[in-house]
Amino acid sequence: MATKQIMVLATKQLIGQRFTVTSSKPFQDVVSQLEAAVGHPDMNVFRADVTSAKTFPDVEKVVNKAIGPSGFMEFTRFDLGEVLGKERGAGAPRILRLVVGNPLIMKQMVEHVPDAGSYAPVTILIDERPDGVHLSYDTIASFLTAYGSSEAMRVAQDLDSKVEALLTAAAS
Repeated sequence: MATKQIMVLATKQLIGQRFTVTSSKPFQDVVSQLEAAVGHPDMNVFRADVTSAKTFPDVEKVVNKAIGPSGFMEFTRFDLGEVLGKERGAGAPRILRLVVGNPLIMKQMVEHVPDAGSYAPVTILIDERPDGVHLSYDTIASFLTAYGSSEAMRVAQDLDSKVEALLTAAAS
């Protein structure tokens, strides 16, 4: 007898909130402050170390070695301003998207809401505007509200507080 496969399609409306702080400091100073606060592991080595870890405490050691003083590490970055500069030249605004996080925090959220994996690690957007350098972050708790998990919300709210403190410190 043939096995019947069922496909279920679902759509969930999510409403996000954006936290933004504006700095009067130069763009590169803000970026340097953020870079000093987050770890910058070699991601190939990091992935290999996580893969070869035999136990969760071994994974914790790998992550704790990779994170910076903020408790976060940089996974990747996208220099959007470089692309703008190809068209506009030297006067193009600088825009940088950093993807940062902590796999141990992510684990705590996805244990309760697997969809939380869509939001962690998080994106920090740093961009120059006429009124200053904007540091923006879409709060994870705002996206996870729709899932109704108090456990995931507690972790997300703590994560949001840490990211907001990181951005505020970089802007100061």
